[in-house]
Amino acid sequence: MFGQTSLDMDAKQAGARIEAVRRFNRDYTRRIGVLREGLLDSPFSLTQARVLYELAHREEPTATALGQELGLDGGYLSRILSAFARRGLVARRPSKTDGRQSHLRLTPRGRQAFGKLDAASAADVRLLLAPLSAADQDRLVSAMRTIEGVFGAAKTPRSLRIRAPRPGDMGWVIHRHGEVYDQEWGWGEGFEALVADIVVKFMAERDPRRERAWIAELDGQRVGSIFLVARSKTVAKLRLLLVEPSARGFGVGQRLVEECIRFARRAGYREIVLWTQSILDPARHIYAKAGFQLVGQEPNHEFGQGLTSETWSLKL
Repeated sequence: MFGQTSLDMDAKQAGARIEAVRRFNRDYTRRIGVLREGLLDSPFSLTQARVLYELAHREEPTATALGQELGLDGGYLSRILSAFARRGLVARRPSKTDGRQSHLRLTPRGRQAFGKLDAASAADVRLLLAPLSAADQDRLVSAMRTIEGVFGAAKTPRSLRIRAPRPGDMGWVIHRHGEVYDQEWGWGEGFEALVADIVVKFMAERDPRRERAWIAELDGQRVGSIFLVARSKTVAKLRLLLVEPSARGFGVGQRLVEECIRFARRAGYREIVLWTQSILDPARHIYAKAGFQLVGQEPNHEFGQGLTSETWSLKL
């Protein structure tokens, strides 16, 4: 009577989320032309175009496998495939192991039809991106990858590369540490300043024989970083592990830490230490999996109240 209950608040928040998703769907379907009768001014609907895409990128799938991948009703898919066959776009080959199944492939005419559709799709996306700056294009792609990751749709293998830094990478490390840790934990400018200090000192003073940094790329986009610096002749310090939210779950952090450990062994270190916060569970899980052990804790209020700093160590 005198205020909203938690149930009222939860219902209001749920309603706001639902409306936000519906608003996004309305805008996005309009932008990509799904509402037009023929996708990309072609004779194909969106579903038909997706079936063509799967046939072009799979090695003679069965209709059953195709339907499971696309989540299509068997009868609906059968009607699409029959229409494709009548137009000479699809050919069937009986399965040698299951007489009830046939393997599907695009005919030369089918590949030609898909090629036109694929080129039109690429041109349409270029037009969609053209008004945006390069930075906004990167933000858009990152947001799309986040959506994929949240829904668990990005299950296919991704191209992960660990490389040495290039010009511009160090600025990116500072920028993304500042943004990500403020968005997720509210650590503000103080943390970004600390990261900048570490990066600038590394660039000015590093010994390339004993100190390194690495950048992780997923499908050609920067998604992570890690640094290894000397603490003494025998002890190295792991610093600035970062994995973009959109890239989590692909083993990026684990690969970065493994690269660090390999280099530390080659450089002759006997131990790696690191400093982190107890609330950073994803990073702590990576460290524990790599063999690091928690060796010390103490209260820390540098980035907010109630934090606990942790020191971890790995004997080499």
